[in-house]
Amino acid sequence: MLALFNFKAILVTALVFIPLEMLLPLHKGQKLFRRHWLNDSVYLVCNGALIRLGVPALLATLFAASYRLVPHGTAALAQSQPIWLQAIEVLVVADLGFYLAHRCFHAVPALWKFHAIHHSIEELDWLAAHRVHPVDQIVTKTASYLPVFLLGFSLEAVGIFALIYQWQALVIHSNNRLGLGPLKWLLATPHFHHWHHANEAGAFDKNFAGQLPLLDKLFGTSFLPAAWPARYGTDEPVPSLYHQQLAYPLRRRAPQTESAIPDEAVAAVGAQAQ
Repeated sequence: MLALFNFKAILVTALVFIPLEMLLPLHKGQKLFRRHWLNDSVYLVCNGALIRLGVPALLATLFAASYRLVPHGTAALAQSQPIWLQAIEVLVVADLGFYLAHRCFHAVPALWKFHAIHHSIEELDWLAAHRVHPVDQIVTKTASYLPVFLLGFSLEAVGIFALIYQWQALVIHSNNRLGLGPLKWLLATPHFHHWHHANEAGAFDKNFAGQLPLLDKLFGTSFLPAAWPARYGTDEPVPSLYHQQLAYPLRRRAPQTESAIPDEAVAAVGAQAQ
């Protein structure tokens, strides 16, 4: 039953975004079956089960360890508000958690190894949004949902946020020019997030928010030129296949032995030989 539901969800998503990217393409020369589309399809099919197991497990563990830190009555106060207001508050709280976790994945070298998988995308589209290492996705989603559940917002409000989060993630990665005009700082657009993926010096470590660009304005990490990026990806030597990418952050670099000959010595010997 779950597999059938996943198939239907994938089919509906494809039927929405493939025509959208054909009608309003950003990069007109980009093919539907671009490079690495098959690898990203494996992420789409396989990552879901890992994330559905990992997020609740980590979330439950952290919730049990920290729920006593929240003042008594917070949940009753949160749920006394209208659903629409709760949904807005959940969006702000959850995206703040996302922002902080996302920024950590860029700043901490051990975490960047996981996040580099996502930044290895060189041709953005709705399918590329799924190329995220499970550890990256589990930690980031937990950072979004943990404060929301600790504050006691209703499940209806959380469900509205989850729906927005899911579709927004696809929209901002997609190969289209959808924009919001003067409201571009209110809700993230492809223009905003494409600059996060840009492999250009001025764009490094910018635009961390998932839904609310105002967070980047607030914390001084916004970068939104009028033009679009010309180049995506990362200089990190990330392998190209799913199983290799899963193992990549866990690999250890071969340590240099003390007896290794320095490069300078090699160069000197070569010069003498000439």
